[in-house]
Amino acid sequence: MEIESRQLPTRVILEHARPWGPWSTRAAWIIAGIAVLSAIGSAGAFSQYFQRDSRVVEKYHSLSKTASAKVAIVSVTGAILGGDGFVRSQLDQIAEDEGVKAIVLRVDSPGGTVSGSDEIHHRLATLAEKRSLPVVVSMGGIAASGGYYVAMANRAADDVIYAEPATLTGSIGVIIPHFDISQALRKYDVRDDSIASGPLKEMLSPTKDRTPELAEKERKLLQELVDDMYRRFKEIVKAGRPKLDDAAVDKVATGQIFTARQALDAGLVDRIGFLEDAIGRAVELAGLTAETARAVKYSKPKGLLDEVLGGVAPGSRVDLAAIAELTTPRGWYLCSWLPALVRSE
Repeated sequence: MEIESRQLPTRVILEHARPWGPWSTRAAWIIAGIAVLSAIGSAGAFSQYFQRDSRVVEKYHSLSKTASAKVAIVSVTGAILGGDGFVRSQLDQIAEDEGVKAIVLRVDSPGGTVSGSDEIHHRLATLAEKRSLPVVVSMGGIAASGGYYVAMANRAADDVIYAEPATLTGSIGVIIPHFDISQALRKYDVRDDSIASGPLKEMLSPTKDRTPELAEKERKLLQELVDDMYRRFKEIVKAGRPKLDDAAVDKVATGQIFTARQALDAGLVDRIGFLEDAIGRAVELAGLTAETARAVKYSKPKGLLDEVLGGVAPGSRVDLAAIAELTTPRGWYLCSWLPALVRSE
């Protein structure tokens, strides 16, 4: 009797639930189907708002929050050591986003390696040409040497390079840093006894004691390298500033730093203005308005340690690879005699 009394409530509940079982099952499937269809429809309607690349995070910056047409702000910040870093990720994001109708290149960089600057310039110019995207440049505190080099990927358009009133720019030139400490080592009876396949294999070694003849030969060869990279720099400037003739380019391509006003007078920039002014010009060139365009910018996604420890200064980080650069014979489009230890982010 005790067993029957325990089963009775369960039996009664099942009997009451049984008539509704088929209907509840059908209703659940119907609701699930509607939810799936709604999700698919939303994905199609609002796909331009979805993140495509996990290496970058797209954030609203200004103008209309609901517009589908975008003006993408691409940041080049800090020393440029290569073309495969965060700048590359930003450009890859734009390449996959058909909603982007114009680019604002925000440059706050003293330059960097010749190869890194050239790669960023190439990728940006290629993307802009392929998609017919207007490129407007906004210069921050400094846009010098390699920073100015990448700014030339503006499709040779008029009125597209903006410098802030306090911007420093120019520094058009090339440097291969070399430090000779061989005499100091000799003082302490330390000698570089490296084994090399030939004397020129040790070019720019700071510890190698050279004969005057070898030192002169090395300097001549290195000067030829610098001259060749310098010629390319001037060609890039001519392509990006077609209104400057050869004489005008030669006049400003001395390695000199210019203020925003001096750069404007020399024809290196078009206007003195801030990021908002550059965005407005990009909107105009794309045939949009403030109501039909949404300005977006990109940042690197933060991990747990970044949130807990606070990370490093935005836009830069100390990199062991950068330290290795100090020992590497390399040409720099850099507004400094010392290669930076901070990689562009």
